[in-house]
Amino acid sequence: MTVSKFFKKIFSFYLWGNIFAMIAVLALFAIGVRYGLDLYTHHGEKIVIPDVLHKSFADAENILDKAGLKVVVNDTGYVKSLPPDCILEQTPAAGKIVKSGHVVYLVINSDTPMLTIPDVIDNSSYRTARAKLISMGFKVGEPMYVNGERDWVYGILCNGKSVVSGQKVSVEDILIIQVGNGMRDSSDSVYVDDSYYYYEYEDVRDSSVINNGEVNQDVGTEAPEPDAPAPSGDVDQFQEISVPDV
Repeated sequence: MTVSKFFKKIFSFYLWGNIFAMIAVLALFAIGVRYGLDLYTHHGEKIVIPDVLHKSFADAENILDKAGLKVVVNDTGYVKSLPPDCILEQTPAAGKIVKSGHVVYLVINSDTPMLTIPDVIDNSSYRTARAKLISMGFKVGEPMYVNGERDWVYGILCNGKSVVSGQKVSVEDILIIQVGNGMRDSSDSVYVDDSYYYYEYEDVRDSSVINNGEVNQDVGTEAPEPDAPAPSGDVDQFQEISVPDV
């Protein structure tokens, strides 16, 4: 290749056109990523969380929605002096600066007190569980007996439905404790020690009486006692045999 041809290729419009096109694409990609991330992360946005404490849930939801925030109710509580359905707690607290779309978690006042079921299911006796529930403020009804270990707590019913430890229920609801009645359920497996029957069989087999090469079939019965000597009056007279003198 001559020097003139080399310089012609170096300074050709086609080569430099492709180079400028690649540079333009890379620049547009960098700009897109830059501003795209800002839009995605709401860069520069500052929203002050409004105070919605002690407001009704409908009003609080409307206020937070207008501020560009999302609302999630994550728990309930009970304060007798406040009306039902009002806001007891909010997280994050009022005055915090967040971005649009941030979630605000609310705790709402219940119309009746709510208590948490303690860890007594399959973990205590009926007497202990009943005393603990009553001391916490629950109403406890007559127990329901189920097949299982006597006086052991197998479950708790509230309004006909099973509840679990940690679940919140109203103090106005009556709890029914499911208690074992000491009866084994038909589905329970029973362990049988086969060795007992094996050794019993071995003992019986060893005690068998063999008569004329046959095993006595009357196994387990007492052997007959030897015949007692018959009375002298019932003994037949034997024939006298004379023995010659030697």
